[in-house]
Amino acid sequence: MQQILLFIYALFAYLSAMVSVSLLILWVYPWSFMPINIDSGSGGSFALPVDLALIALFGLQHSVMARPVVKEALFGTLPVAFRTSTYTVLSALCLLLIVLLWQPMPTPLYAFESGSFFWLTTLLYVLGWSMAFVATFQIDHFELFGLHQGYRALRGIPEPEVRFQKKGFYKYVRHPIQTGTVIGLWAVPVMSTGHLLFSAGMTLYVLIGLMYEEKDLVKTLGSAYRHYREEVPMLLPFKKRRS
Repeated sequence: MQQILLFIYALFAYLSAMVSVSLLILWVYPWSFMPINIDSGSGGSFALPVDLALIALFGLQHSVMARPVVKEALFGTLPVAFRTSTYTVLSALCLLLIVLLWQPMPTPLYAFESGSFFWLTTLLYVLGWSMAFVATFQIDHFELFGLHQGYRALRGIPEPEVRFQKKGFYKYVRHPIQTGTVIGLWAVPVMSTGHLLFSAGMTLYVLIGLMYEEKDLVKTLGSAYRHYREEVPMLLPFKKRRS
């Protein structure tokens, strides 16, 4: 019975993640079919502190809970499937809170409704988020969002050893999911004060979070990842020439 409940929980976590991420991706762009977006509504006098708090909440949850020492402190000897699914559910909840509670600051910094810049930013927006999505499958999409852990719990399959993989986008940048995400956040034809705050805050979170993630990867994968880090850039596919 416990195995069945773990799988159901993992499935719920996976679906929650897909819904929240999809909603966020659509929310940051001014699509006409969306009932709300990042600039819709009227922000109040507390818009800035509320929005900063929402960004900080997501960043802290997403980064702090991902650290192995925190996982051990929070979950102890609980099954891996429960740990991963709980992390996924809380991440999805934080994204939903951003979408639902964000206080708009709609003062436009630039706005293009047609023309070459409009189409260029729209194309980059689509390509960026598509890159992030495809990159999840180039490692293990269902492992990343906890569904495989739930399936293994259901079937009584032990957790596999962590393996180093270098394929697809990962041959050119170490973190293509984050690369695509940052592109998708910034490549919009309408940039407001609030959108600038959101994109800058999330980009800062990505950079800080990756510093800690890289340390964990070195500890887990050892010399293989250290060599990979020397050969492949972090976010941009450009390497400095070695002297």
